[in-house]
Amino acid sequence: MKKIQIAGVPEHFNLPWHLAIDDNAFEDRGIDLQWTDVPEGTGKMCQMLRDGETDIAVILTEGIVKDIVDGNPSKIVQVFVQSPLYWGIHVGSGSPYKKIEELKGTKAAISRYGSGSHLMAFVNADNNGWNTEDLQFEVINNLQGAIDALTEGTADYFMWEHFTTKPIVDKGVFRRIGDCPTPWPCFVVAVRDEVLIKNANIIKHVLEVINTYTSDFKNIPSIDRMLANRYEQKIEDIKEWLSITRWSQENIAPITVKNIQEELQKLNIIDAPLSYSKIVTNL
Repeated sequence: MKKIQIAGVPEHFNLPWHLAIDDNAFEDRGIDLQWTDVPEGTGKMCQMLRDGETDIAVILTEGIVKDIVDGNPSKIVQVFVQSPLYWGIHVGSGSPYKKIEELKGTKAAISRYGSGSHLMAFVNADNNGWNTEDLQFEVINNLQGAIDALTEGTADYFMWEHFTTKPIVDKGVFRRIGDCPTPWPCFVVAVRDEVLIKNANIIKHVLEVINTYTSDFKNIPSIDRMLANRYEQKIEDIKEWLSITRWSQENIAPITVKNIQEELQKLNIIDAPLSYSKIVTNL
């Protein structure tokens, strides 16, 4: 049995992995796939890949592309979720801000530098014609940190996945004043180079198993109820989320990697792009 460490956010996108693990689908291939929830998100997972704390990360596309450009010894091996991620733009319930344009020059809460919440603040600023050099950040580590920061006023707004934060909006802790969808597929599977060199066939098996589950995921009986119960979501929100979410069984296209790097370079997040083969490998 080959032990493989995998990390991902504790969100509804990743339920196919948990179902496959619970069904012993990886064990049937001789793989002991050990999942770690990482509520801190992409920035933390990039560090885990660098430090060898995980072999695989199910990670935000723009975050891992940036970190590979910055020297992370890993490669993207497949798109996991093809559809965009809808980043809700949130303020505290007592905040005076009602519109996105009012947030110009205010402070964004981010889980950490290099995280999706950090990078998407640049994308949102660019979408609104703001000078990205004026952006200010407060590092809050996780969702609870964001609740504290927006409630106490140490940060003014927070960008996080629309449906994950909706229960907090429904409780009246956050107000969502808009959404900012990613202009690219949202989640990819990234693997450390060392693991790819030593265990490429194992990683192929992992992808074959998860692709079987994602291909049929929406057809699982009562999958909406299972998701709503497990992730404490309203059934109508889960149905809406399922309707707009598309999983993938293919690798990321060269034009997509080019577009992401061009956007990151325009926003001064990376200095120079890398070739496709330095970022992506086809198994």
